[in-house]
This record gives sequence, C-alpha cells and structure tokens, in this order.
Amino acid sequence: MGAGHHHGGAPRSGPHTAGAAHRGRLRIALALACALLVAELAGAAVTGSLALLADAGHVATDAVGLAMALFAVHVAARPASERRTFGFARMEILAALLNCLLLLGVGGYLLVESVARLGAPAEVPGGPTVAFGALGLALNCASLAVLLRGSRESLNVRGAFLEVAADALGSLAVVAAALVILATGWQRADPIASLAIAVLIVPRTVRLAREALDVLLETAPPEVEVARVREHILGLPGVRDLHDLHVWTITSGMPVLSAHVVVDQEALDAVGQERMLHDLQGCLGEHFEVAHCTFQLEPSGHAEHEPGLCH
Repeated sequence: MGAGHHHGGAPRSGPHTAGAAHRGRLRIALALACALLVAELAGAAVTGSLALLADAGHVATDAVGLAMALFAVHVAARPASERRTFGFARMEILAALLNCLLLLGVGGYLLVESVARLGAPAEVPGGPTVAFGALGLALNCASLAVLLRGSRESLNVRGAFLEVAADALGSLAVVAAALVILATGWQRADPIASLAIAVLIVPRTVRLAREALDVLLETAPPEVEVARVREHILGLPGVRDLHDLHVWTITSGMPVLSAHVVVDQEALDAVGQERMLHDLQGCLGEHFEVAHCTFQLEPSGHAEHEPGLCH
C-alpha cells in the first residue's frame, strides 16, 4: 500500500553538477597557473629564494589540482547508468579531497624545509625576488577573480579556489620577505615567509576536507535543516507521521531527500496519492532547495512491518 514517487525525471548526472557550469573558468585558471609555474621556477633558479621555490611548488600543486578538478567535471558529466544511477557526480567531491591531500603534503614539506633554512639562511637577492613575487601575485589575483563565483557553488571549484588563494598569500609573503631583505639585509625573512605560507595553507585545507568528507558520509547539507523539513511535512493536511527521513548530498548543488510519510487512509487511493505527493513536493519546493525527492506513502502501522534499520 506504499507509493514511491519521484520528481524531476531521470536522476541528474554530470551536466547538472555545480562544477560543470564553471568548466571554462577552471581552464583559464589552469592556463594562468602553468604560466606562473614556469615564471617562478625560473625566478627561484635565478635568485635562490626558498620562498619563491616554495611558492612554485605550491603553484605546481595548483596546476595538478586544477587539472584534477577539470577531469572530475568531465567524468561527472558522463550519463547515469543502471548500475551507477547517479552517474559519476561524486568525482568532483573526490577531486576536492585529493586537492586537500596535495595541499597538506605541500604544507608539510614547507614546514620542514623552512625550519632547516632558519638555521642556515641562503643569500637571496631582494630586487629580482620582488619582481617574480609581484608577477606571481598578479597572476594569482587574476585566477581568484575567475574562480570566485564558482567557489560559492561547488566544492570542487572551491578546492581549486582555496589552492590559488593560498598561493596568492604565498606570493604576497615572497614580496614582503624580499622587501625586508632589500631594506635590512636580514636573510632569515625568506624562510620565515616560506613558513608563513605553510601555516596559512593548513586551516583552509582542513575545512575543505571536512566539507568533502561530510558529503561522502552523506551528512545533511548545511543549507537544509532536517528539523524544519520534518516540521513542514508534518504540518500538511492528511499527514499523520513521518519516519526514515534522510537528506544528503550527491555532489555540490545536488541535495536529495527520501522519506516514509504516514497518511490518512483516503490519501492512499489514486486521487489522494497524487494530491498528497503534489502537496509534499510543493512544500519542499517552496521552502527548501532539494534536487531530487522520493516519498513513500503508507498507512498507520505499516512501519511495524519494516526492517528497523534506520528510523
């Protein structure tokens, strides 16, 4: 006597993910990162600056991360199948998590190398280092402007955005250290700048990793309050109870919901089911942004015959 109901046609696949809308922005950011990598490697070779080399290493992870983000968007665009009914949409979340691992690896390396250089700082020419650092800062700011909009909508793009943001801070630290060396000749400013870059990377990376893990663990998305969803559904005429309410996220921009709704007997005939399902969808559509909803309508007492796994 239960009734399943689906709104929105076939399960949404890659072309509808939040990251897919920003594919072009990711390509532009990748091109800028590759240009910056070449420039900073040349600058590190010319000046011997550890901060500049550290920033170049970070730019290399930016390029790899942006390439992974683009690859994830491409794979996520593949259509759903009978086996993978939501397609490959979660590839974007996996790419975000891999970006976190890359960032943590770079941060760890910079911490170790910076501490070692503090004891024996190398001679770094301030003038050329300022020039290369300023170039890096300009290109990073251009990438940030390109990725800003997408970072608000997609964890995958946000991972790329945070990498570029950390690198922009790194370029700023390179410029600051070079200016200190020019003004005072204090060579330890270079490894200290490198150390600052490492410290700045970690908190944002941990926060992004937590968000990605929340998606993989099927945690309710922060923009959907489960208690309010329950309250709205129970407030509909004809609804007596609600159980097995689950809200989770397939990928950024694709929250989904399923629930067993206990209704009055008259809501279980063909006309009553259609009206009740229309009311349920209208309630969620008006108050919450959920991409895909599935409801099972059932009479009182039906829950007693269901496996007691998740209530």
